Amino acid sequence: MRKTTFVTLLLAGSAAAVPASAQQQLVTVDGSSTVFPISEAMAEEFQAATGTRVTVGLSGTGGGFKKFCRGETDVTGASRPIKKEEIELCAETGVEYIELPVAMDGLAVIVNPQNDWAECLSVADLKAMWEVPAQGKVTNWNQANPDFPDAPLRLFGAGTDSGTYDYFTLAINGTEHESRGDFTATEDDNITIQGVAGDVNALGFLGLAYLEENRDKVKAAAIRQDDGSCVAPTIETAGDGSYQPLARPLFMYISKAALDRPEVQAYADFLMDPEHGTTLVSEVGYVALPEKAFELGRAKVAARKTGSFFDGGAKIGVSIEELLASEN
Repeated sequence: MRKTTFVTLLLAGSAAAVPASAQQQLVTVDGSSTVFPISEAMAEEFQAATGTRVTVGLSGTGGGFKKFCRGETDVTGASRPIKKEEIELCAETGVEYIELPVAMDGLAVIVNPQNDWAECLSVADLKAMWEVPAQGKVTNWNQANPDFPDAPLRLFGAGTDSGTYDYFTLAINGTEHESRGDFTATEDDNITIQGVAGDVNALGFLGLAYLEENRDKVKAAAIRQDDGSCVAPTIETAGDGSYQPLARPLFMYISKAALDRPEVQAYADFLMDPEHGTTLVSEVGYVALPEKAFELGRAKVAARKTGSFFDGGAKIGVSIEELLASEN
């Protein structure tokens, strides 16, 4: 995982080895920090295969959509579906988009490895920590749950411009984009990792790929399900839908107008190639969708099928089967 906030990916080797026409071409990608590992991997492989220059930015889902709807980028990654106000902004600027699910993710709740009391947390536990009324009041673990110790509670999480923040607040608090504000908010998930790794009393949330890469520094709390079972975030539980309510799809949005440029069309085809999609998504620690999903996505790009399946907001508990249905 890269710690920079903006990365320009260049083809390895000398520029002289790249055809002049390819050197002049550029595909611009931005958006979610959660989707960033996928964007980065796809860009590196596409660039190595074609010589076309790809830039990958890291503005968060909300910041990425702002740039995308202003026509500043060709592709934006998103850890939630496009919102109603973003749909309206794109409409105002004449930007049409194609929505492409690219992976399933589990949003992990992480604690310090020395934490021995938060092995399995309920949604009620998390809501008591994160809801708006908790601000300035729930400052110790035992205020969220009397079974927890009388120890200071220190919270880390995604910034408010992040789709991860939006999805977490919807799943835990019941209302998107509403939570206490007195926590360490960041668009860089590595800061959350560092904060939790360095404090036995800390808790944070982030995408599954960052957990997978840092299991030697932090550990995941399981989430108590409606039947009382405790399910931990893994590639398997995010993929089979058993990790609720924090399993979610990840997306790429591609500008319809940008597809008129051959390099963007080629990038979209590469992105939706089943071989590249399933392999690279798995390599960076997310749940790859079935090959059929990528085939349907490629057909969607070819047909220039625009709009969103999600009606301007995230949905909790969306399955892979529903995502496949949305592509038809």
